[in-house]
Amino acid sequence: MLNLLLFLLTKKKNNSSLEDAVIEIQQGDEELLNKIIDDYKPFIKKTVSSVCKRYIYESDDEFSIGLIAFHDAIFSYNQERGASMISFAEVIIKRKVIDYIRKNGKLQDISIDRNLLDDEDETGALTIEQVVSVEEYEKQEDSLKRREEIIAFQDQLTHYKLSFMDLVDQSPKHEDARLNAIQIARTVVTSTDLMDYLIEKKRLPIKKLEKQVNVSRKTIERNRKYIIAISLIMAGDYVYLKDYLKGRVDR
Repeated sequence: MLNLLLFLLTKKKNNSSLEDAVIEIQQGDEELLNKIIDDYKPFIKKTVSSVCKRYIYESDDEFSIGLIAFHDAIFSYNQERGASMISFAEVIIKRKVIDYIRKNGKLQDISIDRNLLDDEDETGALTIEQVVSVEEYEKQEDSLKRREEIIAFQDQLTHYKLSFMDLVDQSPKHEDARLNAIQIARTVVTSTDLMDYLIEKKRLPIKKLEKQVNVSRKTIERNRKYIIAISLIMAGDYVYLKDYLKGRVDR
């Protein structure tokens, strides 16, 4: 409590030096990075607590999320956008923690205020510069996550002797054929027996599958690579690829 009080009393005084420190950190000063993160733990706890509406301990998962978000904010911060580092970090921490709460189904126990989704300056207004900074950060993070997901999927495909290009080249040209292939993939994913076979044998259980779908064996074999890839996306933790797939289905 004393550390938090001291932090709040010196917050305005230290803001300008924080921006300077961030520049040095972005240039490679790892020792200063560790010091800044340690010094601002009270701020991180306070920000996370404002979302969770309870006291946060360093052993809590939410604090770890806040710590990572503060670290990310340091390296994403751009002083030229006009927002202070502390206000930018506050937005990033809040959004990261809210995303964590939503993902883990804890939202029912927490009443999230609209203001927790935005950040306000000392006058209570969100500046254009702050909005741009946060949006740029989120775009960069979104792009990074999408790239990591594609790399992970490509790695999984190699175990099935497939490549990402197979998914592109083997995609059915006609909409009806594509929708049929996707429906077959759904059948695979929703069947424990079929999915276990696919995971274990690294190939499609065509004989078993043709008994459960209203499609000829020849059609299944022709779209085999595409069906396998779609099944792996549906069964895996591929948020961005599933969104892409949803768009393909809805067209």
